[in-house]
Amino acid sequence: MYMMQRKGLFLTIFIGLLMFSAVFSFAMETTQSQYARRFQNGAQLYSMARWQEAVMEFRRAQENAQTMNEWSQSLYWVILSELAASDYGSALRDMDQLERHAPHSQYTRDMVYHRARVYFIQGYFEDALILFNRYTSSVTDSDRVTADRRAAAFFWMGECLYSMVQFDEAEKFYSWVIARYPQSPKVEAAAYRIDLIKQKKIETELLALLQLSHEESLRTSEDYQRTIRTYEHTLNLYQRRIAELSNSVNANQIMQNEDQNEEIINVNTFNQEEPIINNYINGHNGDDSLMERAKQLENHVQEILRSSTSNNGGH
Repeated sequence: MYMMQRKGLFLTIFIGLLMFSAVFSFAMETTQSQYARRFQNGAQLYSMARWQEAVMEFRRAQENAQTMNEWSQSLYWVILSELAASDYGSALRDMDQLERHAPHSQYTRDMVYHRARVYFIQGYFEDALILFNRYTSSVTDSDRVTADRRAAAFFWMGECLYSMVQFDEAEKFYSWVIARYPQSPKVEAAAYRIDLIKQKKIETELLALLQLSHEESLRTSEDYQRTIRTYEHTLNLYQRRIAELSNSVNANQIMQNEDQNEEIINVNTFNQEEPIINNYINGHNGDDSLMERAKQLENHVQEILRSSTSNNGGH
């Protein structure tokens, strides 16, 4: 009886273990299938450019992940979906989480490239340049996928330098992409950038020439204005000097004219009297008494002339 009870107990335990194993296996299978289903849904939404919905599905797949590889894979696609939706802040936070919890995952290397892209978009060109350089050093051209990604990294290094107005250095990276990776999707964009750089160089040279010409024109204009001002100043000095001299000459001329007028008056007066005297004398040469009277008249005229001269000088 005891043995039968014991066998029954063992049988019950065994059946319980079998049931538990079946339930556990079913639960594991259900969880695994949920992860696969969520991840597949997320991938489908991603291919349809429904980025926000893809993020939600990949998040659910991450919650159902059973291994670190599944967890890293789902989080990686969460980051890609966030980048596609331009949600760069969330993408950077998830990059930090992936690097913190799975620093040696297969996605860590690609995260360097994606982080550099985010830094470039946000305007941190120097930081982006460092990360792109790190990425190109960590991958090779072993296959088409890595070669294209490496070519893209070189192109974005050129873009960083282009944005930093280091055109000569940027042109080297664009030329390297064209020469080294002729099948890369970035070749056309690199060639376009090289053309822009050449145009910018021409524009820079033209602007420099225009600036030089403008400065020379300003200097010429300033010299011209300075010369004009000097001429005007000198002319004013000459005009004032001429005016002073003219005033002085006019004063002297007036004095001379007054003196000449006095002399003319005296001479005219004498000239008017002289014919009368001469005629009087010539007409009476034989008469001594008349001669005497003529001399007296002459003396009288002379006195009149002297008196007139003295009176004019007094005035």
